[in-house]
Amino acid sequence: MATSPCSSSGVSSSSSSGFTMDTGLEIKTKSVEQTLVPLVSQITTLINHKEKPKKSEKTLQAIQRVGQAVNQAVARFVTVGETIANENRELKEEMVIACSEAKRAGETIAQLTDMSIEERPDPDGRVTIFTDKTGVVKAARLLLSSVTKVLVLADRIVVKQIITSRNKVLATMELLEKVSSFQEFVQIFSQFGNEMVEFAHLTGDRQNDLKSEKKKASMAAARAVLEKCTMMLLTASKTCLRHPDCESARINKEGVFQRMRLALEQVIRIVTDSRPNGETEIVPISIYSGIKEFKSKVEGLRDNLYFLSKENLSTMLEVILEHTEDFTDSAYTSHENRERILELSNQAKMELEQLVSAWIQAQAQKTKDILEDLELAILKTCQCIMELKRELYSSATTLATDLLKYHADHMVLKALKIAGAEGNLEAVAEYTCKLSEQKEQLVETCRLLRHVSGTEPLEITCVHAEDTFQVTGPQIVSAAETLALHPTSKIAKENLDVFCEAWESQLSDMSILVREINDVFEGKRGEKRTYLSLPRPGKHSTNLKTLKPSKLDVEEQGKIAKLGLELRLLTSDVDTESEKWEDQENELLRHGQTMSSMAYTMYLFTR
Repeated sequence: MATSPCSSSGVSSSSSSGFTMDTGLEIKTKSVEQTLVPLVSQITTLINHKEKPKKSEKTLQAIQRVGQAVNQAVARFVTVGETIANENRELKEEMVIACSEAKRAGETIAQLTDMSIEERPDPDGRVTIFTDKTGVVKAARLLLSSVTKVLVLADRIVVKQIITSRNKVLATMELLEKVSSFQEFVQIFSQFGNEMVEFAHLTGDRQNDLKSEKKKASMAAARAVLEKCTMMLLTASKTCLRHPDCESARINKEGVFQRMRLALEQVIRIVTDSRPNGETEIVPISIYSGIKEFKSKVEGLRDNLYFLSKENLSTMLEVILEHTEDFTDSAYTSHENRERILELSNQAKMELEQLVSAWIQAQAQKTKDILEDLELAILKTCQCIMELKRELYSSATTLATDLLKYHADHMVLKALKIAGAEGNLEAVAEYTCKLSEQKEQLVETCRLLRHVSGTEPLEITCVHAEDTFQVTGPQIVSAAETLALHPTSKIAKENLDVFCEAWESQLSDMSILVREINDVFEGKRGEKRTYLSLPRPGKHSTNLKTLKPSKLDVEEQGKIAKLGLELRLLTSDVDTESEKWEDQENELLRHGQTMSSMAYTMYLFTR
């Protein structure tokens, strides 16, 4: 069973009265979180109203309506939850308990807000409320906790759908890898295409539903690999079928299958929040992250002279300067940049020494002059480290921009295509060396860009670009060798074209990446549009009709769509609804484009 997208530590909401509701669960998807928002709002409203001992009849009626509305919404919600429990045995026990708790809490809130019994107006026309506020608070906490549990359990089904879809893709890939005839390949690849569209739909939804920008970027990288590798898998497999005894064709095809398997595994690790063999994720620290933390600690001395030691600051600076060696040791860093980075690194060490000296004096004797010396040392240290940051940024982005311009004509790729078509193995070997050199330049540039990218999602995109160049380079070489051995083969030529296009596409993506890094550095980066993907009713569900999934998946999708419909009864925010609807319309278009792309892939094959 997939791990839940929600685990310990809680989502909470507090009112002006200091009342706090904690679900005891960490919400990792926006759709679950935003479903809870209106419920939290309504409950908080009820509790705030309870603070006043007397209320007018109008207020009394409003409280009663809210209490009844909450109870009715929960009752409908519970009905759907119980249906899911009956149709998903592995969730039944947990779901039934959560539904029972939610129902009990909803009914309790309705009873506690029913002011029509045993309460009479005072002579001034106002009603004194005797209900114990503790009971409302207790019921509210139980309600929020149980509703969250139901949502978490329902979300497991979404995760299960993705895992089921991945398993279908893997099973079909194994069949594709073993086929020995074109006719069989056509049939299986057609099925594979449909399964990939379904998987792209489910994972696209999940990607945009994730709250973590880091996980979202990782998912985007894995999905990009799968999207681009689908065409590679098609042409590499066709080439192998046409030239079954060609070693370079076999190597080329195996590389594609291996990369797709790794990407599929990465998606599952993200959606289940798991690590292979229980390992913890080790992410290398970027220079920007180190500088940001270092600067924050230095500035923190203004408020507290004792919150860290001088050894902590020294260690932090050492780590930053150690990473700058990636720039100074690089053969592609200009002499001017290298000298300036070394100069600023030495200056940063000296400024820290001055800071530590002023710091020690300030701890011993807090006179005005000494505190002014400390302030000056703080300013000079921060200024120096920020100058170093600018120099590193300039070095990495200038290198990337120059490199992209230099390779914009794709001369090496063109030469490889010509050499392969001529059957000239010597020329292929010559241009292979040039491509390998280009690959090393691009890989190292991506590493330097990661240091100055400024955000975790962009760091992940840099790593993805580095991996793509690292893998695609040798694949182009094996495809070129295959064509050189079979220069009249149209399929081998088409295969080389596809891998070269992937390389060109990654260069184009790298240009966008550099622009995004520039935007972050200059403070221009804006929020991108996202949409929620916990299954929704309406037109969006029509996407599924073209996918032809198995009966089990259709049933599961139906169940979750019903759940999505009922969950909306918990909110009456019209603006939010219209915003979601627009997002769905945009998403319909994107999925239409995805399927159009897959249809074109089918067309290319049959042609």
